[in-house]
Order: sequence, then C-alpha cells, then structure tokens
Amino acid sequence: MRINLTEKYEKFYFIGIGGVSMSGLARYMISCGKKVGGYDAVDGRYVYGLRALGAAIAVGTEEDDLSGYDVYVYTDALPPCNERLTYARQSGKPVLSRGKFLYEVSRNFDKIIAVSGCHGKTTCTAMLAHIFYAAGKKFAAHIGGNDLGFLNFYCCGNDYLITEACEYKKNFLLIKPDTAVILNSAPDHLECYGSEEELKRAYLQFSSCADVAVTLYCDLPVKNSLSFGFDKNADYYATNMLGAGGRYSFCVHEGDCNLGTVSLNVFGKHNVLNALAAIAVARSCGISFRMIKEGLSQFCGVERRFEYIGEYNGAVCIADYAHHPDEIRATLRTAKKVTGGKIYVIFQPHTYSRTRLLFKQFVKVLSPLNGLMIYRTFAAREYFDDAGSALALSHSLKRSRYGDNPSDIVRFISSAQSGDCILFLGAGDIYDIAKEIAVMA
Repeated sequence: MRINLTEKYEKFYFIGIGGVSMSGLARYMISCGKKVGGYDAVDGRYVYGLRALGAAIAVGTEEDDLSGYDVYVYTDALPPCNERLTYARQSGKPVLSRGKFLYEVSRNFDKIIAVSGCHGKTTCTAMLAHIFYAAGKKFAAHIGGNDLGFLNFYCCGNDYLITEACEYKKNFLLIKPDTAVILNSAPDHLECYGSEEELKRAYLQFSSCADVAVTLYCDLPVKNSLSFGFDKNADYYATNMLGAGGRYSFCVHEGDCNLGTVSLNVFGKHNVLNALAAIAVARSCGISFRMIKEGLSQFCGVERRFEYIGEYNGAVCIADYAHHPDEIRATLRTAKKVTGGKIYVIFQPHTYSRTRLLFKQFVKVLSPLNGLMIYRTFAAREYFDDAGSALALSHSLKRSRYGDNPSDIVRFISSAQSGDCILFLGAGDIYDIAKEIAVMA
C-alpha cells in the first residue's frame, strides 16, 4: 500500500496559500501538528489567519527559504513559469497540485463525502457540516468559502471528510468519494472539457467509484442514485414550500414518508435544493431527521452568498458569488422577493473564457435589467481575450454601463436610496470593493 504523504512528511509548503481551498488544506495540516509555510501574491484574511496559527508565509516580493520543506503543494491558478513552482519541481521532492493533495488528505478519513456541481457546492458542504456537527459525528469539513460559523475549515475527528469537489481541470476525478454528490451538471469550465457532453461524462465518472451517489432528479443518468428535487418522483423532495422574506420552510419527503418540516435561515428557493441534497446525504449516513433539522436551523449562511454587507445612501448592499448565468438568475429572483425598491446590479465577470463560452447565456439573463453595470473582468489565471471581456459583454447589453474602477461604481449607484437594493455579483475582487463602498454609508 502506498505511503500517505501527509503521514510520512512533516513540513509542507503551499504556493498560492491565500486561496480559500488551499488555506483550508493548510489549516488541516497545522491541526495535524505539521509545519506549514507558503507564499501568495497578496495579503488577505486567510494569510492572516494562518500566520496566527504559526505558518510562515511570504507575500508579494518578500523572500523566503523553500529549502527546508518536504512537500510542495500548488494551486492550479499559478502560471507555469512561477519561480517557486519551478524551484519545487527542481528540488527532487514531492510536488502536488491542490487536487492531488486533497486526495492525499482524504486518505486520512474513513469516509469521504465529496460535493460537486456547477453551483451550490459551498452552501451544501456547509449545510452538511452543520448537520454532522449537530449529530455529534467525528468529521472534518473543507469548505470552499467562509461559513459564518465554521469558516473554511473545521475538524473534530476523522470518521468523515466533507469536501467540495471542484470540476476545474477535472480535479474532482482525483478524489475517490464514498458518497458522491452532484448538485447539477450545468455547463461551466468548458475551456477544460471542450463540450457539455464531455463535462457530463466526467460527472458520471466521478459518481461511478462511489458507494452512494446523490443527484438532482432527472439531471444525469446515474445508476442507483439517491435523487433529490421538487418532483414527487425524486427520492427526496419538498412540498408545502412557504417563502417569508426570501427564506423558505418546506416539508421533506423520503419516498412515501413525510419526515417533517425544515425552516432555512438563508435566502433563495435554490437553497431548498441544496438542503434536500444535504438531507439525502445525511440520511444515507444514518443521521436522524431531528438532528438534520437542528443542523439546518443552525446554518446561517456563507459569505458572498446573498450576504448583507451594509448600506449605501440607505440602500441595502448585498454581495453574492454568482458568476454563472444560472447563479445570477437565482440571485436576481431572490432579490426581487425581498426588495420593494429599485435594484442596482454590478456584475464582475470571472475569467475571459467563461464569459466567452457562456456569452449568450449571460446576455439573456442580464438583458432585462435596467440598473446594470458590467465591471472589469477578474481575469484570475487567464490572459486578456477581447471576445470574453467585460467591455464586450457590456456592449451587447443595450441598457448597461461599463465600469473600470470603484469610482465608476460609486457614480452608478449615487441615486440609490432607502428601499433600494444594490447587488454586487461575481467571484473576483468585487467583494472587497463592495465592502469598501458599503462602509462609506
């Protein structure tokens, strides 16, 4: 049997340690008593938090000594010419991508629950963490965002690992889950897969190695899966959905059995589906509905998922991670339910390739909006592509404005007033900009 690297070695260096997933893995290694170091281009909350736990982290142009480490872990967002990555590869020591290292970490747990899907992964993973906590299970949760209670990592034992399984560069195929969750198979990361058909094949491959597969009803032809959805033919479905201020309560059905009522503390009808998926997983692990209900009641959300961040001119400011057309549609639907006044939308596209490949879908979902600003693209790992730029998207939306810096946003929302809602949408630095603007109120 191959030796687990996380057990064999003592010193781990993370290149790109400030990312939410990488920092969660780094926190896990610290919790195991390992020495952790790393680098990131900029400071941030995750860097600060890791430093407080004893990690030695260099930022920007700061120099550090990489020679004393046993294993190097890197994020896929790094350019191949990164100096630290080049050093690591020339060192003769183990060098692993984030996805491969997550697999090494997963080998420390008895059962692995991996949550995949174009949208909803972070919320469903966090919901599961609260359910397993309420049920007294020994588990670790590796969350792709900041849960308002657990942040991006929590550990109280090694019976279960609950983790997100990212589709980017087929990383989710590296992990071998006992329970594979596929929340949806909407098209994304097509620059990696080439087609929707290839993406769907990857989801099927992901689920094929699991003992239990939990899937959205009628989404993918996964054999012997536990399905969830709004349709009464699903294994787990919801009835009597009641919305109050954008939050929903509903009856949960397990086949012909009415388990009882759940009330969510997060906004949006789409979160009913996330909760149903989490319920299906929990029930497959033998957790009682009473504990499930208690856990979901304790879940108050994740940062950047319809998060209230303050006010501007009396208007409520909401930040949401929505960077896919389906996510934007769901967020807009929720905003209309909770807002009586005008809705201002500032959307920052995330990567040129996603914008280019889903251009028509973005245009369709954004075209009906009157108060819309398209903010400059957050390129992440990519080089400029005019066909997928924020400016190109803005030019295709007759009623939109284009913004290139925060002052453009301030001018755009200058007429907002009490009763209005300002939505800051996107997975890039729009969140930090939004928090600065909201503080100005």
